[in-house]
Amino acid sequence: MDFLKVQTLGDRLELMTLINSSFYERAAANDMQGRFPYENIEELKGAGYTKLTVPKEYGGGGISLYELVRLQEEIAIADGSTALSIGWHMGLMMHLSETRTWDPQLFERMCKAVVNGALINTCATEEQTGSPTRGGMPTTIAERKNGGWVLNGRKTFATMSPVLDYFIVTATIPEKGEVGSFVVPSNAAGLSVVETWDSISLRATGSHDVLLENVKVPLEALAELHTNKKEPAGYLLHIPACYLGIAEQAKREAVHFATWYTPNSLNHPIAELPAIRQKFGEMELKIMQSRHFLYSVAKMWDEAGKEKRKQMGPELGAVKLTVTNNAIEVVDLAMRVVGSRSLSAESPLQRYYRDVRAGLHNPPMDDAVIMQLAERA
Repeated sequence: MDFLKVQTLGDRLELMTLINSSFYERAAANDMQGRFPYENIEELKGAGYTKLTVPKEYGGGGISLYELVRLQEEIAIADGSTALSIGWHMGLMMHLSETRTWDPQLFERMCKAVVNGALINTCATEEQTGSPTRGGMPTTIAERKNGGWVLNGRKTFATMSPVLDYFIVTATIPEKGEVGSFVVPSNAAGLSVVETWDSISLRATGSHDVLLENVKVPLEALAELHTNKKEPAGYLLHIPACYLGIAEQAKREAVHFATWYTPNSLNHPIAELPAIRQKFGEMELKIMQSRHFLYSVAKMWDEAGKEKRKQMGPELGAVKLTVTNNAIEVVDLAMRVVGSRSLSAESPLQRYYRDVRAGLHNPPMDDAVIMQLAERA
């Protein structure tokens, strides 16, 4: 099985359903133990999935944003933690491929590393600054010494940290008064992963802290300097795709329950009751609305030129807000169908309930999106 050997989205989606069947089987145990899904990530790497957002000229798949969100949604139907984890790698590689803001030689080296199996993610969040989208300057410091850079600081929410090969670390450069992104290999002396992840949502994402103590990297490890102007990033649609997948699976669980559960007060399954069918209709409507919104904006991004993409921030934010909040409502409706059994530790619905809540704290935040839409209006 190799994602690079099949050319159509339909074939890739079919291949994903074959691969992710085992993800669903492992999800409950990984959640219970707060264990990172090592096997899932290895299977995705082995099937060439992690290469799909690398440009074709460097041996990747060069897929579109629309293809990415469709595939990410399919992973999330099986396991939300796996989807969000690998989504950051996939999305970041797509973003770098689209913007080409890195030095060409450094970008080429990173592409070749990913084609050879490397995993990457950005480490930007810090306890003192909160979400990077709020504009706080990193307290992680990069100082130029002895022909290289020395990094000191601590990052939080470093998703997929147990298996990352490269951490793209944001740091303040005091001598410039600017913020830069530095490519730091996971085996760099002074870099350590501190296992702090104790969230009740998406427990298997391995979003631990990363500690940098006098980490030395060469001058060329400075990938780019940040500007004050924030450009829209289409790849972040992998986030709502994750929560849409979780909502879809919650609906399926509720349908399965309702079609077999027959209390002794009835002579038919509860799926035939008008009140239950009403809830299924509401779930399906929210999922349908979410899919059409997500897919259409992803296609809009794919078809837009560079200047048009600069104006798409409100659309991208609105998709994330809408899909995430719809997903929360879908899971709630599914739990209302199943009733108190949905609160059992054995029920996957209680996991979906916890997991979709995390979407409220992924970027962009709801309040920021609403203000952005107000400004457009």
